[in-house]
This record gives sequence, structure tokens and C-alpha cells, in this order.
Amino acid sequence: MSSQIKNLILVASAKGGVGKSTVAVNLALSLRDMGYRTGLLDADVYGPSIPTMLGKDAKPTSTDGKNIIPVERFGIKLMSMGYMVDPNTAMIWRGPMLAGAVTQFVNEVEWGELDYLVFDLPPGTGDIQLTLAQRFKVRGALMVTTPQEVALVDVIRGKAMFDKVRVPILGLVENMSYFICPHGDRVEIFAHGGGQKAAKELGLNFFGEIPIETNIRICSDDGTPIVEAHPDSDSSKRFAQVAQELDAVIQAQEAAEAAAQTGRGKLKIITH
Repeated sequence: MSSQIKNLILVASAKGGVGKSTVAVNLALSLRDMGYRTGLLDADVYGPSIPTMLGKDAKPTSTDGKNIIPVERFGIKLMSMGYMVDPNTAMIWRGPMLAGAVTQFVNEVEWGELDYLVFDLPPGTGDIQLTLAQRFKVRGALMVTTPQEVALVDVIRGKAMFDKVRVPILGLVENMSYFICPHGDRVEIFAHGGGQKAAKELGLNFFGEIPIETNIRICSDDGTPIVEAHPDSDSSKRFAQVAQELDAVIQAQEAAEAAAQTGRGKLKIITH
């Protein structure tokens, strides 16, 4: 992996349907808004969402037939298998092929200098997650869940996987947390508090709640995510909060690492 990429962030969930791609896309754009050079890698080879959510028309290019120049949109760099294959083609690949493709997307894409490379992972705890953890220095994972009590089981499973491969979980975000109806009433469609409860019981940072908002779906389908299309909306502010919380955790990690390195540098060998 290029040393020009400072932080690799995995956006993950132990099950599908929790809005992980929506969080990954809007997180990347929110990090961009904070002034960071940001890339987004769609690691869900079977079901790539990034081309739909960020525009289907652009295609990666190459100047030498080997290294790939990523798509750029809204000031972030993008790569997805969805840009490389016909959308009507089914990806019938075994695990090692999937892992190899994602590894190539890290090593053979000309990302340039990035502060953050955000990975939109496929759901589950399979080959791609393990490959990234084993082959690259990952800063940490952001787990996405939904409010139901049953979400606790999935968070436990995801945390167990990351613990085994020694990838720290930076925090947890609860998506689809509530719905504000046109009359202004708050409706908790999927109950409420499962994510916060899971974070508390597992000792994880809780980065906040993302509501269900019609504009999130409309903007994603139109290829202009809500953080870009409606930056002053409540949902965009929530995504910005998640980005700020995540960045604060990473800044604290870096400060602790620097202090530890300084401490080691001051050790002296005492001889008698």
C-alpha cells in the first residue's frame, strides 16, 4: 500500500441492510468538508453501491495499462468494481478472487496523498475483511447498526471478528434511528436505543444517530448524496458529527502513539 495514504478506515456491519454504504459515502464527504484529502473504496464486489450513489457515468482510466486513475467526484477519489464491469453482469467469484481484487484496488490505484481512505465493506465477516486486516495497516473500523435489540447480536459478532484480527473499533453509529414525519412528530419505526446500548455494553464509542429521511434516499438514487445536496439538513449535520467524532478518536490515537514513541526514545541503557 502506498505510504501516501495516512489512515485506512473500514465501514462495516455484520449484516446487510443497515445503510452501511450510505454512511460510508456521507462520511467520506464530511471528512472532505473538514479539509481532509479523502478517497472512497467500494469493497463490496458483489453488490457495489458507490457508482449509483455518486454518479454512474465516470470511468477509471489508465495511462500505462497497469495503474488505475480513480474516478473523482465532489472532491473525493473513488474506486468500485461497479465502474469496471457491466452492471448487468453477475460477479460469480470465489473468496480469494474477491480479496485479490480489493488488494489491487488499494495497491494499483493512483490514490496520491490521502488523509483518509474509507472502505465500504460488504456485510459479514468474510474474506475481504480478513484480507484487509492482514495485508494492510488499518487505522480502525466504524461499525454501523440499526436500533433494534437484535442489533446487539450483530455488533457482538462484528466486534469479535475485528478483535481476532486486531483491528480497533473506532466507534459505532446507529442508522435509521428515527423518522420525523411531515407534521414534525418523531416516530421510532425500528424502536430506539439498540445501538447506544450495544456501544455501552461492549465499551465502544457511540458516534450518534442518523435519522430516516426521504431526502437521503432521493439524493443517493440521484447520484448526489445528501451531504453534498443539502449540507444544512439535519441528516447532513448528523453525518458531520460522526466524521468529527471519528477524527477526534484518531487524533487521540496518534497523540498516544507519538507520546509512546517519544518515551521509547528517552530510554537509556544503564550499565554497571
